[in-house]
Amino acid sequence: MKAVVLVHGLWMPGLVMSPLAARLSRAGYRCHLFDYAGRDRPLAANAERLAQLARRVGPAHFVGHSLGGLVVMEALNSDPALGVGRVALLGTPARGCLAGRRLAQHGFGRWMLGESETLWREGRTSRWTRPEPLGVIAGNFPLGLGRSFGRLPGPNDGVVCVGEAAVEGAADFTVLPVSHSGMLLSARVASALQQFLETGRFAPHAQ
Repeated sequence: MKAVVLVHGLWMPGLVMSPLAARLSRAGYRCHLFDYAGRDRPLAANAERLAQLARRVGPAHFVGHSLGGLVVMEALNSDPALGVGRVALLGTPARGCLAGRRLAQHGFGRWMLGESETLWREGRTSRWTRPEPLGVIAGNFPLGLGRSFGRLPGPNDGVVCVGEAAVEGAADFTVLPVSHSGMLLSARVASALQQFLETGRFAPHAQ
């Protein structure tokens, strides 16, 4: 299986996934960028649009960054018949996000989060039940908007804490020295992701 669907995070256009897509394309993958309105539409609506794309593309791997990981999880959990290879989450707040909750305490913050506001506190995707392998990449280089509202506890990528990215039932989990947005430009993340898509596990050196 060589098709990969890549899903961006909040406030970002689909093109932000292009550097990662370019690296995967050089490895022989056919990449499809999914674009959605994270703050303007509810999760279910975005997930349904992703499921529609997945049906057109056919069996594929899925990669979601940040909020995009929640969209991926919602789409796949809502339609068990979708053809899925392996699934990877990059800096996804699977167990909620302290930085997001702090942002939502302010009026402008709630406006910025829009329809996604509840997702940063629900922790709705903290358990993986599908049979396909799920891999999780978290970052521990603390550079990001999330630190604007106070220090984040423990290792974090500047937005999402490492513990908030953990998913019960995942096949593998790795922490890399990258920030929340920086992971999309990281050759090391791309290498770890490629290894997971090919084998269902991260290479030992990715730990």
